[in-house]
Amino acid sequence: MKTFSPGAAIKFGWETFKKRTMFFVGITIVIGIISWAIGALVGAIAASSTSPVTGLISFLLNLGLSTLLNMGVIAYALKAHDAPNAVAAKDLWHPQPFLFYLGATVLVFLCVGIGFLLIIVPGIILALMLMFTPYLVVDKNLGPIVAMKESKRITDGSKWQLFVFAVALFGLNLLGAIALLIGLLVTIPVSMLAIAHAYRQLEHRAGEMVTSRASA
Repeated sequence: MKTFSPGAAIKFGWETFKKRTMFFVGITIVIGIISWAIGALVGAIAASSTSPVTGLISFLLNLGLSTLLNMGVIAYALKAHDAPNAVAAKDLWHPQPFLFYLGATVLVFLCVGIGFLLIIVPGIILALMLMFTPYLVVDKNLGPIVAMKESKRITDGSKWQLFVFAVALFGLNLLGAIALLIGLLVTIPVSMLAIAHAYRQLEHRAGEMVTSRASA
């Protein structure tokens, strides 16, 4: 049974990116513009009044729109991984299951936050353990708790590799930022595809383990 390889995941991201370079760069720009527009809109609303009600409205609007964007990005990344020649801009629209995703995001944030308060290391472990929770919600329509448990299951035994993977992606995008930010138009889509590949590989490996145990 193959183990997860950080290098292989990044190589997959790069090779897939090369298949439709201009498309992936274009979608990365679109995502950036949408993210900027959300921030600008929320900022304008917050600046329009010092009322607590206005502050609450801007917070909820930012939370809702950012959640929709993040769900869309994950759905798009998975489609780009599975069918790079068929993925389209419309795949960024994936509003379901909104409440599951929002609940999962909040729970993961709380768990990882508490872990970091406990001398950092538990936070890193929890972050790696739960990193695919959002993917499982979007991909399989799982509830927050079930998705967290499933993320824990598929990452079992691969946390060191995932840590190396995370550090490598950080370094890759740091280089992209240093390259006058233009490099991010390459490193961000490559990273997205690499993460989607890591998810698919670990999901497949976990399925093989279940099958082998059942047949033993």
